Amino acid sequence: MKVLVVNCGSSSIKYQLFEMDNELVLAKGLVERIGLEGSILTHQPTGKEKKVINANITNHVIGISLVLEALTDANYGVISNMNEIDAIGHRGIHGGEKFSDSVLINENVIKAIEECNDMAPLHNPPSISGINACSELMPNVPQVIVFDTAFHQTMPKHAFMYGLPYEAYEKYGIRRYGFHGTSHKYVSQRVADLMGKDFKDLKIITCHLGNGSSVAAIKNGKCIDTSMGFTPLEGLLMGTRCGNIDPAIIPFLMKKENMTLDQIDNYINKKSGVLGVSGISSDFRDIEKAAESGNDRAQLALDMFTYEVVKFVGSYAAAMNGVDAIVFTAGVGENSIEMREHISSSLEYLGTKVDKEKNNIRGKEREFSVDGSKVKLFVIPTNEELVIARDTKTICTK
Repeated sequence: MKVLVVNCGSSSIKYQLFEMDNELVLAKGLVERIGLEGSILTHQPTGKEKKVINANITNHVIGISLVLEALTDANYGVISNMNEIDAIGHRGIHGGEKFSDSVLINENVIKAIEECNDMAPLHNPPSISGINACSELMPNVPQVIVFDTAFHQTMPKHAFMYGLPYEAYEKYGIRRYGFHGTSHKYVSQRVADLMGKDFKDLKIITCHLGNGSSVAAIKNGKCIDTSMGFTPLEGLLMGTRCGNIDPAIIPFLMKKENMTLDQIDNYINKKSGVLGVSGISSDFRDIEKAAESGNDRAQLALDMFTYEVVKFVGSYAAAMNGVDAIVFTAGVGENSIEMREHISSSLEYLGTKVDKEKNNIRGKEREFSVDGSKVKLFVIPTNEELVIARDTKTICTK
């Protein structure tokens, strides 16, 4: 069975084609600058040279059409025709409370996604564009949508509710939803495999650390809490996002700086985080280099980030009454040796012990705790596309 995984942004399309019999990636690529000047498709067949295609890509239908042409091209394609594609899996950002699992797409599902647009105005509309484009080009191929929020729908009500008047939840669905769900799902299930344990018998804390970051508590196979909330702004200090702050700061700054709603939204989402603290960059690699050169604000940004991750991990260990494994993933989690060591070393009271030699690794799967440690430490590269492909296969073969 071949599954095409599609992840649509407002001006981009990421894709991977999987052969699900052995879960191999046949090809992957990226369409960029849709509707803009200089649009381009970069196509990478497995085991072949990369192909770059410059074209006038004005909308998602044209973009996906070019993807299909690339996949079936005689020279750099990997299938003979698009009839070989058995199913399509889409990444969905926000499904609200409407979806607690991945679903087969139909008109009612599309309508429900549209009803969540207010909570994800930058992400949900492009997903719908991608679904409609695939429906137009491949009308008989089943499509599945896998939501970032779905994995977190097992949170108990006392964990996802805010201390606002209950009417805010009833009228507008204001509650914690959580994000990065496909990543947290993949690495938590993978760590159970690596430990040789049943996923439902473990208490796991997963740390998705990158430009966007979140931590999740997964007890007996279910997410019981996560750091992101109603939007991906809540939680940890991130690349450009402020994370948790006193809500009263927002009206205070608006008055002092004479800011509009759009300006304060831009301020806390795009000008804050480690970028705002360091004054250097939102890229942790740049900040680490600056800190090594003696830049105090860069070091402060790193210290703040590390401290906040440690606090969340500690609080989730308390919420679960213990923890068996802590997993690091995503750009920073997979590649920053120093960050993993600093965070893990601050959790020794839980029973973590870092093996520095094992931890000397970037972007590869490994346990890096000392043999016999009470709490196991792992770095596991995330694979959200594989989660989408697996869910798509499962739903389409029922």
